[in-house]
Amino acid sequence: MLHEAALRVPVGGTSVAKRQLKHLLTQSERGGITIQVIPFAIGAYPGSGQTFLYMHGSVPRLDTVSLDQSHGPALLDAEAELDTYRNLLHLMESVALPPKETRDFIHNLVTEL
Repeated sequence: MLHEAALRVPVGGTSVAKRQLKHLLTQSERGGITIQVIPFAIGAYPGSGQTFLYMHGSVPRLDTVSLDQSHGPALLDAEAELDTYRNLLHLMESVALPPKETRDFIHNLVTEL
């Protein structure tokens, strides 16, 4: 999930931003990858205020959250911590655009650049 702000900042210039957005579109069509945008239009939204990666598989006990921090990644695997991030992901999914609408949204950003 990406906030719209992350997609609109042309880091590296317009041509780089355009290539990055096109790359996201390509990746969104691969199996096992889902990209969803949280648009500005929803206003305030539930979020952690930092980048995190929730890794899960067929054995939930092995789930892990990786937090990006200035001193390096922090890995969380305690059940209470995992519950917090599972709930956060569910809340973020509830306000994010569905995958097809996300692809349309990103395509429109590419054409705007």
